[in-house]
Amino acid sequence: MDENIILALVAVAIIGTLAVVISGVKIIQPYEQGIYMRLGKFVRILNQGLNFVCPLINQVVKLDLRTEVLDVPSQEVITKDNSPVNVDAIIYIKVIDPKNAFFEVTNYHAATINLAQTTLRSTIGEMELDEILSSREKINVQLRDTLDESTDKWGVKIEAVEIREVDPAKKVKDSMEEQTSAERRRRAAILQADGLKRAAILESEGKKKSMILQAEGQRQSMVLQAEGQRLATILESQGDAQKLRITAVGASSLDSKAMAVLSMDTLKSVGEGASSKFFFPIELTKLVDGISQYMGAGTDIPERAVSDKEAIETAVGKADDILGPIPTAEEIKEQIDDLDAMMDKDRKESETLVKTSSSSSSVENL
Repeated sequence: MDENIILALVAVAIIGTLAVVISGVKIIQPYEQGIYMRLGKFVRILNQGLNFVCPLINQVVKLDLRTEVLDVPSQEVITKDNSPVNVDAIIYIKVIDPKNAFFEVTNYHAATINLAQTTLRSTIGEMELDEILSSREKINVQLRDTLDESTDKWGVKIEAVEIREVDPAKKVKDSMEEQTSAERRRRAAILQADGLKRAAILESEGKKKSMILQAEGQRQSMVLQAEGQRLATILESQGDAQKLRITAVGASSLDSKAMAVLSMDTLKSVGEGASSKFFFPIELTKLVDGISQYMGAGTDIPERAVSDKEAIETAVGKADDILGPIPTAEEIKEQIDDLDAMMDKDRKESETLVKTSSSSSSVENL
């Protein structure tokens, strides 16, 4: 009986010893830190790994150092322009000082959420609805800075704040939809007016280009026509002059008898005409007298010496000088090629003018 009691006492002693030893061993995870207190007094911070503390009279509180996500409940806020909206958010926090997070605030989770609600209400209340809807990033940064400054003494860092939803009241939504519809109608009217304006501008520009091209075509046509008339007049005048010179050179070698024969042939051709009236550029009696002298019926037949080549050249000049330069086929072809080149040049100038006009109109439209 005594042995059983002794064995029981030994077992109890062993179990008690193990319990005491185990209570003095604390294991801290890599993402945690521990607050070590002994008899109600803070001793030190326990880091990750195996830590030994005083058994039985110790207290260790573990704090998670990872980033935590807190949900800020939705709440109704009145904006600066008296528009009720429901706003909620999420907060990313991280404990950077476990001692302050444990000793400076009872529950840093609840404290951070409540502080975020009041700060969000205050920030939204100072802004108009349109600004809230279009400036979420600005609100996020402002909330983060304000909350981080307030929670710094708690050993909590606010890493980010994100506005999750901004839900205006139904009446406000209806007004916003009407405003959006009106804005879209206004933009449609502006686009339609701008389209009509551009169409009118393009139509006017097309008419202007057409008139420019038409005027340029008429100018080129008139230039070519005038150039052709000038060349035709020059060639015709040159031909008449050459004809007269050839006639003068040929007539210079004829004597009075040959001239009489030619006069008789002329009278014969005149007589063959259907007209009953004849006009002669010389006095008819002199013409008849010359013919009678040639036929021997005249009283005096003067002799006229036949001119030789040297006498003719001495009197009227050389035949090449009298006839003038007669253009060859090659020279005529060269003149035509020059005319074609001039037409090509005028066409290129017209195209350049049209392109310049198009560029100017494009710049004006922009």
